[in-house]
Amino acid sequence: MKVDVKKLLIGGSILSLSAVVLGACGSSSNDATDTSTAGDTETSAKVEGDIKLWVDTEHIDALQGQVDKFEEEYPDVTVTVAAGSSADAKADVSKDPEQAADVFMMPHDQVGQMAEAGLIYPIGTKQSETIKEDNVEAAVDAVTWQDKIYGYPYGVESQVLYYNTSTLTEDDVKTWEGLTSAGVIGTNFAEDGANYIFGPLFMSNGNVLYGENGEDISGTNFNNEAGIEVMQWIADQKDNSGVLQASESALSDLQSGKSDAFLSGPWSKNDVEKALGDNMGVAAYPTIDFGSGAQQMKAFLGVKLYAVNQQTESPLAAMALAEYLSNQETQEIEFTENGVVPSNKDAQASEAVTSDAVAKAVMEMSDNEHSVVMPKLPEMVSFWPPMDALINDTYKGQISPDEFQDKLDKFVSDISKVSE
Repeated sequence: MKVDVKKLLIGGSILSLSAVVLGACGSSSNDATDTSTAGDTETSAKVEGDIKLWVDTEHIDALQGQVDKFEEEYPDVTVTVAAGSSADAKADVSKDPEQAADVFMMPHDQVGQMAEAGLIYPIGTKQSETIKEDNVEAAVDAVTWQDKIYGYPYGVESQVLYYNTSTLTEDDVKTWEGLTSAGVIGTNFAEDGANYIFGPLFMSNGNVLYGENGEDISGTNFNNEAGIEVMQWIADQKDNSGVLQASESALSDLQSGKSDAFLSGPWSKNDVEKALGDNMGVAAYPTIDFGSGAQQMKAFLGVKLYAVNQQTESPLAAMALAEYLSNQETQEIEFTENGVVPSNKDAQASEAVTSDAVAKAVMEMSDNEHSVVMPKLPEMVSFWPPMDALINDTYKGQISPDEFQDKLDKFVSDISKVSE
């Protein structure tokens, strides 16, 4: 049995002996780097250890009961729950991996960066198969990096269309043309943040960002005729009477009646309910005609997950905890308590989820037709600023149609440079 020592030396520290033995012995081939069973908890090794868990503050109360049940099931494991910031997972774990939590929440778009930096554990074959079987395809794709699974998904997140049912009908909001003819949508084309809302327009019109799987640095093809159509469509919205430029004012504009709809995520549900009351409608994104026929408008899909610190001294216990906190029962609790739309297929089918209008819209948006899984490539950080500039300047009329091709060529070149 050969063992690749470089796989065991992560950040200058040697992984726990149990993980080393399981990782090496689990190889069914001559590939010495195979650690396919490192995350399997149904082994002869004892699941034990003191585990530190970081979760966002608002999740602590909902999860404490599940942590208590986990400790009952694994009496040799002690879990300490502390407040963390999932959005800052990479930065926080990088500061001192040995002192960071063994298990932590994080967004999927940091998976590539953290996997490349050796900060998170690849999950073993048995648990990986469970994740694939239990969760929707988009969630599995989101936690996969270079054909290995690095996280335990527990929720999906996408923007949806909120609208005022007293001024717009279900048929009106099925198309952008119908929506902006019958009412006014308040949304952001001209300020920072337009990149997140309208960057996926290019994929809506058939293009790809960093390739089909979001891992190809040279795989972006926005600089083609379809991309030029999108640029022209954005420019045309400046003169669309059914479009109101709004960023921070979008919700107040909806409440005051200046607008009839806006694009946001499940995090806005309670605020929209306060603004519209019984007149709150929710739908998946409309279709858009960029000039060559109706196309489904897409959004970026985000996936919430638990990851295991590569430096943990108790990998079996850490992985068992991450799996437990992402199971169907816990996801249903997270939905009830925090409104997190489950990634687990059975949890999605529960009555509580299917009867919720926002959750139904998010689940519809989570399929491949309606959304694009946010790429996990580390170079994704270089996408945001030039995308904002491209959308903002096009909408404001600062880029003329005869400049569209050159601007798209430069954009593709700029985001295709390997990160330092």
